[in-house]
Amino acid sequence: MRMEIALLLILAFVAGRYFSGERRPTLLHRTFSALLAAALVHLALDAATLYTVHHLTEVPRPVNDLLHRLFVGSMVVVICLFYRYIAILVEEETGKPRRLDLAACVFLAAAELAAMALPVQYAVTPQGNYADGLQANVCYASTAFYLLLCAWLLAANWRQLAQRERRAIGAALCIELIVCVLQGLHRTWLISGMGITLMTLAFYLTLEDPEILRAELTEQKLSMLYLKSQINPHFLYNTLDTIRIQAELNGDREAASLLLRLADFFRLSVKTDRTMVTLDDELELAEAYTELMRCRYPQLRCEYDVDPELGAAEVPNFILQPIVENSLLHGLQDRGYQGEVRVCARRTAQGRLELSVRDDGGGFAPGKKAEIDELLARYARSPQKLTGSSIGILNVQKRIKLLCGKEYGLSYEENETGGVTARILLPLGEEKEWKSCASCSSTTRS
Repeated sequence: MRMEIALLLILAFVAGRYFSGERRPTLLHRTFSALLAAALVHLALDAATLYTVHHLTEVPRPVNDLLHRLFVGSMVVVICLFYRYIAILVEEETGKPRRLDLAACVFLAAAELAAMALPVQYAVTPQGNYADGLQANVCYASTAFYLLLCAWLLAANWRQLAQRERRAIGAALCIELIVCVLQGLHRTWLISGMGITLMTLAFYLTLEDPEILRAELTEQKLSMLYLKSQINPHFLYNTLDTIRIQAELNGDREAASLLLRLADFFRLSVKTDRTMVTLDDELELAEAYTELMRCRYPQLRCEYDVDPELGAAEVPNFILQPIVENSLLHGLQDRGYQGEVRVCARRTAQGRLELSVRDDGGGFAPGKKAEIDELLARYARSPQKLTGSSIGILNVQKRIKLLCGKEYGLSYEENETGGVTARILLPLGEEKEWKSCASCSSTTRS
């Protein structure tokens, strides 16, 4: 009884820290939240049934039976939620659909029905009492079934999962397997609550601890500060030289305009005190950059097609300009910057924000598309890069995934007519009210 109370207090403390942490309500986090709540209920029922099973003559039989039915039913729910959490985690990391969900749901319904319908039996022994019979064995059958599903997911996707995720899932499965074997061999030990608590802690301490998430955010912010402090000096010097030439040839008005845009660019690019900014801020920074590039390369065309109602949407800071710069440097540089880059922002049918940067350059070199896809898919396992050609897109991908959720992020596709399109998928705030798509208009900037 003391152990169950201690486990309940430990899990309550974990739940308090978890629910107090700031995070976006992604499907994975909602599932872990449900898992914590279900585990707390299960531990409370575990403590209650531990008392009643040892006081069979004092507690009315209907009350005892009801508590044991709820205990078994709650355990099935908890183990099913463990499977669901692992399945969602694997789906987010690999992109593979959750094909085992139907079987998991059908088994859950059958197990809950059995827990409520089968007769409850009790074994009375000198070492202690415990629930016995088919109804009690629903726990063992459910645990074995869901552990097999989880083990299959882990084995089938071993190489595609990060080391930290493999360790968390593997540790949780080993813990529950050991506890089940010990419980099966010693039916009077009644240690199922220990297995549930240790499995929950395995995921919490390795994947869901708010302190880990805050540390990752700090790392990303420091990386972004470094990036912003390492603005290519050649870009600065070439632009200033262009301004000087324009000042000599055309007078002070145009030079002043260019100086203003250069000042805007640096003013906006050093907004490091905010993790999230408005889309308008991101677009203004990208426009300042492309206008300066157009001054150096007059045959470069830059278009902006943006739904005006999206301007106030919050997006991670400093994600658009690096992608625009990447399109220019890798898409149009070999063509002398003769071509077009088109930036679009729209609301998708699923109520999300999609930013796209499309160029009509030479496209990917052979094998480069697969390399970029691999880099973006394995962003969590890629070390934070401070040099190299892919530094910008890797940094953008990591910050989007961390700030917005793993279902969002950056991807690339080749255009049928030539060139490349970068797509950034972001969430839109649920509190905003949007007009129907039919009434939405767009504005074009150049």
